[in-house]
Amino acid sequence: MSDEMRIEKIAKYLHESHASKTRFQNLTGDLAPGSVTDAYKAQKALNRLWEQGGRGPVAGYKIALTSRAIQELVGVDKPVGAAIFSSTMHQSPAKIELDQFVRLGLEFELAFEIGEDTSENTHYDSASVGSFVKAIMPAFELIEDRDADYSNLDPMTLIADNAWCGGVVLGVPKHDWQSIDLSSTPVDLLFNNNVERATTGDAMGSPLNALAWLANLLSEQGRPLKKGNIVMSGSTLATKFAARGDHAIYSIDGVGSVEVRIN
Repeated sequence: MSDEMRIEKIAKYLHESHASKTRFQNLTGDLAPGSVTDAYKAQKALNRLWEQGGRGPVAGYKIALTSRAIQELVGVDKPVGAAIFSSTMHQSPAKIELDQFVRLGLEFELAFEIGEDTSENTHYDSASVGSFVKAIMPAFELIEDRDADYSNLDPMTLIADNAWCGGVVLGVPKHDWQSIDLSSTPVDLLFNNNVERATTGDAMGSPLNALAWLANLLSEQGRPLKKGNIVMSGSTLATKFAARGDHAIYSIDGVGSVEVRIN
């Protein structure tokens, strides 16, 4: 079997697994990606199938595994990038139907709106990538992990499976953000009347570091960020697995709040 045929076989298997709401399983045998490059090729092939199936165009990207502890847990030394589709983007306050997911997780992030296209064959750092940001906003990522076993997680499968991105909920964009220190801005999560606190720097030291990493990954893959893309920069707090009736408000100091209810 050629590499191209195997990539398509992986994508079709994952596409069918999502459609049937089959529990997440590591890819093995002929379905196992042979490298990180192959895993991202499979992800792109899966994304094409979703676009053809009506999930809509890619409207942005997420960054997963931004904490060193989680990277060590799953056996990788860098984050993971994946696509967000237009039909899975919700505006705050949002109501999310639990039945649409095998298992729904909520993550708590700062999102970027990209103001102009980035370039291929260009290396970005946290300083240079900031000039491409039109606005920032608080956001929830909706994680569809299909009831995965985290103690035995294959990172290649996670990449190929679009890093479990089930959608996002976005707050109101803040355009005059440049004076905010994103390495240490306080955040608050009110989850069913319980409060947790952290800072924006808990995602890779700064969300701008995460954005630069993603811009470089996409540049290397020949698919740079586009004007209007939304980028999720990684969660500042541990994932919360949702139950019907849950209510969450995530606030970033000086930026705003985002709200979701689970039906």
